[in-house]
Amino acid sequence: MSLLQSFKLDHLPEDFAVHIALYQNVRNAAFLQQQLLQGNTDFEYAFIDASAILSSTHLLAAIFRAANDKFNDRLKSKNVHAEMVFCLSMNNNIAESFRRFGVSPTTTSLCAIKLSTAPSVNATTVQQHLSESIQGDAVPFNDAEIAHFTDIGKVRKAYKLVDAGKQPRKPKSKGLRVRDAQSQDKNVNSVHGDSRCAEAERRDLEIMVLGLMALRGAT
Repeated sequence: MSLLQSFKLDHLPEDFAVHIALYQNVRNAAFLQQQLLQGNTDFEYAFIDASAILSSTHLLAAIFRAANDKFNDRLKSKNVHAEMVFCLSMNNNIAESFRRFGVSPTTTSLCAIKLSTAPSVNATTVQQHLSESIQGDAVPFNDAEIAHFTDIGKVRKAYKLVDAGKQPRKPKSKGLRVRDAQSQDKNVNSVHGDSRCAEAERRDLEIMVLGLMALRGAT
């Protein structure tokens, strides 16, 4: 089953529609990669490892860039779906972009993207084909789900941002032990603080990543 979501892209023709599905516990990633390598046109999708994606904005920025390049006849790769993977990259090395962002035999969380420019390719046909082809559990495509899969270290490495945007951690208190109830409250506050810190780090990292993607697109 595919929980497919469809989007219209601003500033592009009405017949350009993007269909996106997100999966976890993918069990046939090697098969999917092989279809791409063999040039099987039935599998003309952008299959992206979700562990390399920070948010829906991160992914949609690459999708829009690729669709816009297709509309303006500026594709640098073999088709618009390959271009989506390429547009995630900070440099012009297409092969490297597939190694860092594309599906691999070890992929367990996956974004599947299809751009339709003809009535014959629509949400119904895409959902049916994905449901038949991907062995995995479909989940909603949203930031909360994506966050479960993101490997922050992997994203930092892909964009050469090893330390940039990291939030400082508060030092642990060296004071005297307090009552259990107070200690539990502090633990809860610490957890909430860590969560807010992680969210701020993710937002800062996303801003830098989008900037690097835009700079690559401008060259």
